[in-house]
Amino acid sequence: METLDLTGFTEKIDRIRTEMSSVIVGQDRMVDLLLTVVLARGHVLIEGVPGVAKTLLARMMAKLVDAQFSRIQFTPDLMPSDVLGTSVFNQKTGEFSFHRGPVFADIVLVDEVNRAPAKTQSALFEVMEERQATVDGTTYRMNPLYTILATQNPIEQEGTYKLPEAQLDRFLMKITMQYPTPEEEVQILERHHANARLAALDDVKPVITGSEMLQLCDLAARVYVDPTLLQYIAAIICQTRTSKAVFLGASPRASVALMQAAKAFALLQQRDFITPEDIKFIAPSVLQHRLILTAEAEMEGHTTAKVVRRLIEKVEVPK
Repeated sequence: METLDLTGFTEKIDRIRTEMSSVIVGQDRMVDLLLTVVLARGHVLIEGVPGVAKTLLARMMAKLVDAQFSRIQFTPDLMPSDVLGTSVFNQKTGEFSFHRGPVFADIVLVDEVNRAPAKTQSALFEVMEERQATVDGTTYRMNPLYTILATQNPIEQEGTYKLPEAQLDRFLMKITMQYPTPEEEVQILERHHANARLAALDDVKPVITGSEMLQLCDLAARVYVDPTLLQYIAAIICQTRTSKAVFLGASPRASVALMQAAKAFALLQQRDFITPEDIKFIAPSVLQHRLILTAEAEMEGHTTAKVVRRLIEKVEVPK
């Protein structure tokens, strides 16, 4: 078993958590999940009702990593060229030159991803999957740190386009942001009363460089996974395919995503090996958008996250 040297990085991870909590109240679990996605080199769908700091969480992550950042507000009239960019004819040279769109950045915030039509969504998801874009026959590759942070509102459906299951599967995780507790609500009010939240966001400085984050990603990929935990992950995935509450179970891509996410989360806990608890913590976020429940289960009020937790409890934990 290889021992990983985490010297110097643990302090930076702690600083990222501290900076996040200085601006965002009571979302410690969400912060850890978001960091896990970045370290696992995945993409994340952040879902929640308006006003629970989805966009703020994504903006904070982008500011704390010294990397190129862009934001795209998806709207019903958005075209693929608005995302990817266009070729413009230069009269002086007599040639076309490609003007890159906002999708060409290290960290891309896509607000309300379900508001754009299918053609525009498809253009984005192709870049997510291939980490490259082909425009007018020329292929442009993204940087290694390339991460999409997409948000959506699960309540308002008018003027939205539902993301197909095949496209949802390309997100490593779906993070569901909940309402704050009464105590956290008081803290939010106190900060707004003192105008502290806005001042803190403006004052945020990068904590870690893009190259350092890539080094952490490489370390996460080398985290040790015991063979019994590989069997544990496979058993959880198989449970989703045999459960009577699930119409469509998780694919092999989901098992790979669960392993990669567990490795990244273990690194955040300053360990170079994963534990069953890492898998249990990560699994609902990795699997909830990849399953389709039966009509009976939905009528009984079950959610995919609850079903995943119930299925995990059925699987024997390795000793």
